[in-house]
Amino acid sequence: MAAPPGNPLPAFTLVATDLDGTLLRGDDTLSDRSLAALARAGHAGARHLVVTGRPAPRVRPLLDDLGGRGLAVCAQGAQVYDAGADRLLWSVTLDRELAETALGKIEAEVGEVYAAVDQDGVDGLTLIEPGYLMPHPTLPAVRVRRRDDLWCEPISKVLLRHHTLTDDELAATARAAVGSLATVTMSGPGTVELQPCGVTKATGLALAADHLGLSPDRAVAFGDMPNDIPMFDWAAHGVAMANAHPELKAVADEITLSNEDDGIAVVLERCFP
Repeated sequence: MAAPPGNPLPAFTLVATDLDGTLLRGDDTLSDRSLAALARAGHAGARHLVVTGRPAPRVRPLLDDLGGRGLAVCAQGAQVYDAGADRLLWSVTLDRELAETALGKIEAEVGEVYAAVDQDGVDGLTLIEPGYLMPHPTLPAVRVRRRDDLWCEPISKVLLRHHTLTDDELAATARAAVGSLATVTMSGPGTVELQPCGVTKATGLALAADHLGLSPDRAVAFGDMPNDIPMFDWAAHGVAMANAHPELKAVADEITLSNEDDGIAVVLERCFP
């Protein structure tokens, strides 16, 4: 279903958008043009689903800005969140013993890493150990005294940083070291993550779409990082932002303008003229 940029596209019934680096601008705001384009799609009968690495508690305020009372796919697909009822329709946690083992295997290869976790639940906290720096300083986090404190409650994922390795290098090494213990994703600058094995944005999106009676053959997905690749594989049409990682651009059906230049709106205005 790929169409050259600028050509008409089908009127999709599902619009799936990542947040950071995709729908959101660098200051975590939404442009008026993007909001208008999403509203236009909604008036035409399309459903908008946020599909993000952020956990449900970090998505709730943004859904309010979007006027969304429906579903959102959060935590890299580990959570399907019902904003209207403020509850998780579905969630899967990362076994904490497996997470500790995975961290040990990674550190055996690359030396010390700094870790954080997103707790499960609609009120789960983001905990960060000493030395970990939040890639998004606007997102709230609670610093703990030692790594053992990260495992006090069920978690949806682990976030990793290394003092010298690039994100690509850390992600590649982590995948080789972790194997089937967890799924390794890279979702943004300074954001390499471990999540439950087999869980991706596509698995969460498929669950949410099935709940809504929507199918992938009428879906368009927007993203900017390698963690969006499974979502592009699931949807009929994948659109990478101009600022996207090369791995995502390589599998995209189309490349639009950057998140700062309303790249999503440019495409949706073609879909819903």
